[in-house]
Amino acid sequence: MHSAITCRHTAHWSRLLSNTAQNAPNNTTSNKYIMIAGPTASGKSKLAVDLAARIDGEVINADSMQLYADLFVLTARPSATDMQDIPHHLYGVLDAAHRASVAEWLDLAASAMEVVRGRGKLPIIIGGTGMYLDAAINGIAPIPDIPKPIHDDCTALYQKIGGATFRQRLSAHDPVVAGRLTDGDRQRLIRAMGVFTATGTPLGQWQAAPHEGALPGRAVKLAMLPPRELLYQRIDARFDVMLQQGAMDEVRQLCQRQLDPSLPLMKALGVSALKSVLDQSMTIDEAAYVAKRDSRHYAKRQMTWLRNNYNTQIALDKKLSESFLESIFSLIR
Repeated sequence: MHSAITCRHTAHWSRLLSNTAQNAPNNTTSNKYIMIAGPTASGKSKLAVDLAARIDGEVINADSMQLYADLFVLTARPSATDMQDIPHHLYGVLDAAHRASVAEWLDLAASAMEVVRGRGKLPIIIGGTGMYLDAAINGIAPIPDIPKPIHDDCTALYQKIGGATFRQRLSAHDPVVAGRLTDGDRQRLIRAMGVFTATGTPLGQWQAAPHEGALPGRAVKLAMLPPRELLYQRIDARFDVMLQQGAMDEVRQLCQRQLDPSLPLMKALGVSALKSVLDQSMTIDEAAYVAKRDSRHYAKRQMTWLRNNYNTQIALDKKLSESFLESIFSLIR
C-alpha cells in the first residue's frame, strides 16, 4: 500500500466525529463512495457505523459469508442495534443453500448503492472479501454462470479421480488456469472445468477479456490494519465470545439441514471445527483451538491481499489521529 495516512485511536473518537461533522460533504452531488477493507476482527464494522452516523452514510456489505441469513454469530454480522441505528444493506439476504457468485454480489451492491444515493446518502462499502472489493473497483470478466448439472458432474469427477488427475485433465483444455492452480485448489479447479465444459472456451480466455460492471463512482479507500499481535488477540477473544453467544447452536441447526458441503457457507470459519464437536471427533477446546488458528491464517491471507492489491488512501491501526475525519472529507468532497 502506498501514500497511506496512518491514524491513531483515542478516547476522543466520538468527540472528533462530532466536531468535524459540519465539514461533511454534500452526498447528493458526490459520485464517490467510501470503501473500508481489512482482515477479520479488525474493527471494520464499528468504523463503518461511526462514519455513517457522522457523514450521513449507509453501509453496504462486501463480506461473502455475511450475505447469508444463517450463522449470524459465527460470521460476526453487525449487531442488531447497529443495524437499527444505521441502514445496512446485503446482510443476511441469501439462504445457506444458495451458491453466491462475485457477479451476483456486484449486481446486488449496484442496486443497494442506487438506493443509498437515491436517498441522498453516502454509500460505505465494507468487507474483507478481496474478490468483491476488486470487482467493485475494476469490474469482472464476463464469465457465464455454470449450470448446476455441469457443476455437479465436475464435482463428482474431482472426487472420483482426485486433484492431481483432475488438474492434468484440465490442463489439456485450459493450461493457463491449470498451471497456476495446485492439486488441492478444489473449488477453482472445478469451476475452471465447469466453465470450459459449459462454454467450450477456457476460463483463462474469459478472464483475459475486458472487465465490466464496476460500481459507479470513485472509491475512497480506507483500510483497518491493526498490529498483527493485537489482531490475533482480537480473533481469539472474539471466538470465545461467539461460543458464549450460541455459535455451536448455529452450526448444529445448519448441519441439520444436510446441505452440500461444498456450499460457500459450509466453509465459513469455525463451521468445520464445531461440526467436529457435534460429531464427537473433537472436544470443544480442540475445536476452539482449530477455529482460532484457521481464523488467524485467514486474517494473514487477507493482510497479504491488501498489501498486494489494495492501494489504500487512509490506513488505520489501533490509534486515531486528529486529522482522520478531515482527511476523509478532503478526499470525498
